[in-house]
Amino acid sequence: MPAVQLNNIKKCYGALCVLDGINLSVEPRDVVAVIGQSGSGKSTMLRCINGLEQIQGGSIDIVGHRIEPGTHSLRSLRKEVGMVFQSYNLFPHLNVAENIMLAPRVVKNVPKQEAWETAQMVLKQVGLADKVGAYPDELSGGQQQRVAIARSLAMKPKVMLFDEVTSALDPQLTGEVLKTIAELAAAGMTMILVTHEMGFARQVANRTVFMYKGQIWEEGRSEDLFAAPKTPELRSFIAPNLK
Repeated sequence: MPAVQLNNIKKCYGALCVLDGINLSVEPRDVVAVIGQSGSGKSTMLRCINGLEQIQGGSIDIVGHRIEPGTHSLRSLRKEVGMVFQSYNLFPHLNVAENIMLAPRVVKNVPKQEAWETAQMVLKQVGLADKVGAYPDELSGGQQQRVAIARSLAMKPKVMLFDEVTSALDPQLTGEVLKTIAELAAAGMTMILVTHEMGFARQVANRTVFMYKGQIWEEGRSEDLFAAPKTPELRSFIAPNLK
């Protein structure tokens, strides 16, 4: 049974249809990279999967939850689906451990000691065990993004969504974050990643989806899709990135 299934998803803003009949199936342990030009609908698709945007047509089945037009109550879904954004969104007045402990304590009513132990575990997982008491402004951008990933992991999600998480980072810091994501992939986390890092998509994602004008234009095994793009749109998109 797929972990995520999108069935003929439509999302429009007035006359502009950002998603126009999206069908996508993601199996457990899949790592799916989503690539495409700005404005092709990549981030909107992720936001629909997590219920941050309401769809106007179709349905989304994700880890036992169904999202349809008019769906409003998504609290239980967000307990099982983690999302990491371009911006870190850490609370500046809370230290790293407190930032990570907040959602498990508030959303899942996890006891304080258990939340503390989970925070230590996920910080070790992202290579930041020594930053447990640091505050966000004492961390680099790459470290803050890894804390944001740890914060999502603390909720013990079944699926992780990443939306251009390295776009605001310089190349060295980008490498730190991509290494963390690659380790999650190797550990079997089901993930969908919107990314502009073509080399990373090719190496880490077992499948890649190319979006164009609100539609899935091509999809397949990453190795095959990058080696032999079938459409001129994909060929012209990836050519500058693979020299």
